[in-house]
Parts: sequence; C-alpha cells; structure tokens
Amino acid sequence: MLHTLAHSLPLSREALQRRIESAPGPVQPYACDYPAGWDTGRHHHLRTQLVFATRGVMTVSTPTGWWVVPPQLAVWIPARLEHALLMHRAVKLRTLYLDERLPGLPTQPRVVNVSPLLRELILRLMELPAEATAHGAGARLVAVLLDELHEGPTLPLHLPEPDDPALRRICAALRDDPANRDDLATWGRTVGASSRTLARRFQAQTGMGFAAWRQQARLLAALPMLAEGRPVTAVSQEVGYESPSAFIAAFRRSLGVSPGRYFSRPAGGG
Repeated sequence: MLHTLAHSLPLSREALQRRIESAPGPVQPYACDYPAGWDTGRHHHLRTQLVFATRGVMTVSTPTGWWVVPPQLAVWIPARLEHALLMHRAVKLRTLYLDERLPGLPTQPRVVNVSPLLRELILRLMELPAEATAHGAGARLVAVLLDELHEGPTLPLHLPEPDDPALRRICAALRDDPANRDDLATWGRTVGASSRTLARRFQAQTGMGFAAWRQQARLLAALPMLAEGRPVTAVSQEVGYESPSAFIAAFRRSLGVSPGRYFSRPAGGG
C-alpha cells in the first residue's frame, strides 16, 4: 500500500507544498492519478523532484526548455526551478521529493531512462513514510537510487527554449504546428529579422541549428500521439514528415529504436 501522500484527486498546489516542505525525512513520496489534459500551471518546490509516471505521457516545461516523458522515462527537476506538467493522457504519477542537501544531486533538469532497478526503487520508496528514508534500509535505498540516477544516460528528449523574443515566437508557432515547413527566410519576414541573424541566434541560444531544433520539436510532438496508439503513418504526416519511412529513420537516429519497438517496451506497474 502506498504511503499516505497517495491521492485519487490532485492536491492543491498550496496543500502539496505544505506537505512536501514539512516532510520529516530526506525523501517524500507523492502518488496521484491525473486526468488527461490536466495542467499543473507554473510552480516550484523547495525540494528536488523526480517525476515518474507508471502510465501516461507528460510534458514538463520550464523557462529554459521542454521535456516529453513517456512511462519508460523520468524527469529530474532541481529545487526552486519553475516548471509545469501537462498530462497528455490519464497519468499515474509517482513522484519523489528529495531534500536538496542530499549529496550529489544533479543540478540541471534532464530526462533519465528508468531501468528495471530504478523503477523498483521508486516504487519501493513510494511505500515508505518520509521519516523511514533517513536511516537504515530506507537510507540505503535512497543511496542506491542516487547511484542509479548518476549512472543512467541522459536522453535526447529536451527542446531548449531561446531567450530572444523573435525566436520564442517562432518556437511557439512550431510547437503548435510541428508540420509547418516555413524556412528561416519566411520566418524572418514574419518577425522582422534576416535569416542569417535568426540562424546565428538559434545556434547561440539553443545550441542547435534551426533545422535540428524543428526536427526535435517534431519528435517530441509525435511521442504523445504514438503513446496513444495512433498509426505511425498518421503521426508522421501530422508532425510534418514527407513519408513514414523518413519519420521512422529520424526516430531511430534519436532514440535508437523504431516507434513500434519503443512503445512496446514494458513500462512497469504501480
């Protein structure tokens, strides 16, 4: 049975914040089932957060970027970082809030692969009251959890957000319509800047060229659709690929497997 911070309906942000900040131990678990379309709104916590869903797909947004989180993955959110969670489908959320004084916590948000061991550690810690993670077997579980987080690879499911207002306008439009094929010259006429200037700013502020950023935006837009079981052909068209084979090739280059194999992997229970 899950610890008492398990809820069939989401707590208000204020109530959840009070529970988290008053936790007596280094790790506070929180379990909740969210309906499709639920948006938490932008907020932050004084504890570092490991966000994991045993079912459903989320988008995590911060001022500096976006992450898409299918059930095989988890996202690490440092303490005090403003963020929002959008549930694309009904989501079974299993979150661990960690005291930022724990040694060696990652300082930047990132998506990590949830290995079978990491998944079982998360679910076991969900069953413990916060005070039990301060000593004995609970503290050893936390230590192994942190080792797994450090050992696991950071996955390429991040979409960086630029600071420049013109670039942010372009990026917002492409997230809303990933099939848009306008080139930088066309966007330059829309936002009042040369294509050369936009290209230079894209590279400087996101670490990616415009074409690479748009391809990443298309990939992240496709993940929630694929998780819903929509056909690859329909998804590839909706996110702007000329053919399903081109989409599958881009997906495999980024994530190492085809879309079908990616979502056929077990996501765990809990």
